[in-house]
Amino acid sequence: MNDLFKSADIYIDTLFQEDRDLKNAAASVSAANMHDISVSHNQGRFLYVLARLCGAKKILELGTFVGYSTLCLAKALPKDGQLLTIEFDESNAAIAQKNFDAAGLNTIIDMRIGKAIDILPAIAAAGEGPFDMIFIDADKPPYAEYFQWALRLSRPGTLIVADNVIRHVFDPSTSDDKRAGVERFNKLLAESSAVTATIVQNVGVKEHDGMAIVVVN
Repeated sequence: MNDLFKSADIYIDTLFQEDRDLKNAAASVSAANMHDISVSHNQGRFLYVLARLCGAKKILELGTFVGYSTLCLAKALPKDGQLLTIEFDESNAAIAQKNFDAAGLNTIIDMRIGKAIDILPAIAAAGEGPFDMIFIDADKPPYAEYFQWALRLSRPGTLIVADNVIRHVFDPSTSDDKRAGVERFNKLLAESSAVTATIVQNVGVKEHDGMAIVVVN
């Protein structure tokens, strides 16, 4: 069955092919000899469609890596749009910035380097919100705290998407702190009266996982 899921993902990729910028971003992972934790091309296109659907002009992303998902989201923005992305690892950020520059999107994308849990209060204090869309794809232990900050930086109708909310619940190789972080997030999401939400499972080249899709009430 896994082969079927991967084949289906590859088939979808042949229909909606990666552009040059996304191919370059994907290649930058291999060139740096890193484990690829980016969203897949199909997942990235899903994020692009969601951003277009909600008419996003301001997007916040937690977890840049080499900027693959960042590029997908930035390409969905209008010319006067803004995307603020936060990356903890300086080497990842350096690669991402090269990818943004090569794509000609460095004027739209504002990258902050450091721990998201430390940077988010400064973003709120500076009045940089509310954001129209927020994508959470960072370290898993503080996912619940990221969600709480996302709510503070939202408005009614803001779309919040959180990646990897299924894999770490069921994967026996997942560390206890990752599993606990994701489970705390999922429980908080289910109990929150501030949002309307669901979790969508996804399968394909990234195996089995899920994204939380959340609309702020």
